[in-house]
Amino acid sequence: MGMTRRGLLKTTLAAGVVALRVRMAVGAEELKLPNDVPTEKFDFDSKGIQGWTTVDGQWVVEDMAGAPVGKKVLMQKATKNAFNVIVAPSGPYSDVDISVKFDPLSGKEDASGGIVFRFNDGKYYVVRANGLENNFRLYYYDRGRRQLASASVKAPPLGQWHLMRVVAVGDHIQAWLDGTSYLDHHDSRFKSGRVGLWTKADSITAFSDLTVRGVVGGG
Repeated sequence: MGMTRRGLLKTTLAAGVVALRVRMAVGAEELKLPNDVPTEKFDFDSKGIQGWTTVDGQWVVEDMAGAPVGKKVLMQKATKNAFNVIVAPSGPYSDVDISVKFDPLSGKEDASGGIVFRFNDGKYYVVRANGLENNFRLYYYDRGRRQLASASVKAPPLGQWHLMRVVAVGDHIQAWLDGTSYLDHHDSRFKSGRVGLWTKADSITAFSDLTVRGVVGGG
């Protein structure tokens, strides 16, 4: 059955809204933390995931040829969970600037990698990219996942390293994929918490070069 004129109009308007949001994100002034905020780099070669909290998933440190930093990466290998989350020991942070390199190695239902932030009592924000979908999204999780913002992107190819970054200052959240700003959103439901990594469903994903700058506070 062909699309009605009203349906076509709704689809066109929705596409226009998404495009406008992406243009606004690209043109938005970049959020910045104070210069004196310390930087923490997570070294999987020497420390592994000592002190980390596995919420769900099978997270292991393994050697990987071509790792961006050192010889070891953090790998998520579970394939039967809805979501897989691991949380770093540092924090909690209120304002935060996080970057990580991720390689979506495989997955038929999903091939994703994501950054978790303001994790507290099982609630959190996550920014994620999916090698099987042409979108880059911000969600919040509170007894279920809810989408907050989305941008159209070229799906990050599997078997390649990609750079993801998110900055949250107060209720203002911005996110980048491979150096391009795509998301610029305001949401005030979570104030502070810890930082972590995320995959979905059957994603086998490697992570490396996790770097965090954060203002410690809250809980």
